[in-house]
Amino acid sequence: MSILHASLPFAPWTTPAGRRLPGIMPLARADWLMVDAAYALQMAERARLLADRPDEVLGLLPEAQDAARELLNEVLRDLPAHGFSLHGQNARCPDGRTVPLDAARPLWTLGHLLQADFCLLQKPEGHDEHVLTGAVLCFPSSWTLAEKLGRPLMRIHRPVASYDAQMGARVQRMFDLIRPEHPLWRANLLDYADPALFQPRRENAPRVPHHNGPYLRSERQCLLKLPQSGAVVFSIHTAVVHRDSLTPEQAAALPDDLRSAQTRF
Repeated sequence: MSILHASLPFAPWTTPAGRRLPGIMPLARADWLMVDAAYALQMAERARLLADRPDEVLGLLPEAQDAARELLNEVLRDLPAHGFSLHGQNARCPDGRTVPLDAARPLWTLGHLLQADFCLLQKPEGHDEHVLTGAVLCFPSSWTLAEKLGRPLMRIHRPVASYDAQMGARVQRMFDLIRPEHPLWRANLLDYADPALFQPRRENAPRVPHHNGPYLRSERQCLLKLPQSGAVVFSIHTAVVHRDSLTPEQAAALPDDLRSAQTRF
């Protein structure tokens, strides 16, 4: 299903800090969550995927149950500032829906509340890397939850050529040092021929090159450490726009490899 934003709600590549790879920047705790103009349409698509393809978009290992409940509680604390109202065991959403707050299904609940996907990463005792232990992933961008769940960071990023040992060490150090009161964020930018939000792709699937893709897909990726469990939350808020929807400033600041509109999958 195609759900386009009329304009990009974030474009950090227009600033010097956002252009420096990996583009990690500090984020105010109050700005961690986001509700934008595509909320109602994206939430309808999320509800469809959660109902029709739960095994593909939800995953939670037993050791992550407590962290998932903690994540839900952290989100619920912040929701009223984003147009939600909480009434007992229900949340009234900005689009008028009522979502039951099911503590037994924390990731399912989150998937019905917010546009963002949420991934939980934990560092097992005696291990060197954080491991993906749970996620609600309705809008994957060329990866699958089934192949990544239970995997450490380096293994998760194995298909990414630029994610070498040096980059992996930098990211792991960031995960080790992040503090609950100081979340971080970045945004990527990719071009696609297909604007669909649900775009899973297995690691061994062939990459079919396309040219002159008319759509740009950007993910606002945030890192937040949970204060009790110590799990790191990786949230992904996705926006897809037609190239013509970029502002002149955004278009002028596009990286060189995106000016040619070569689509990535």
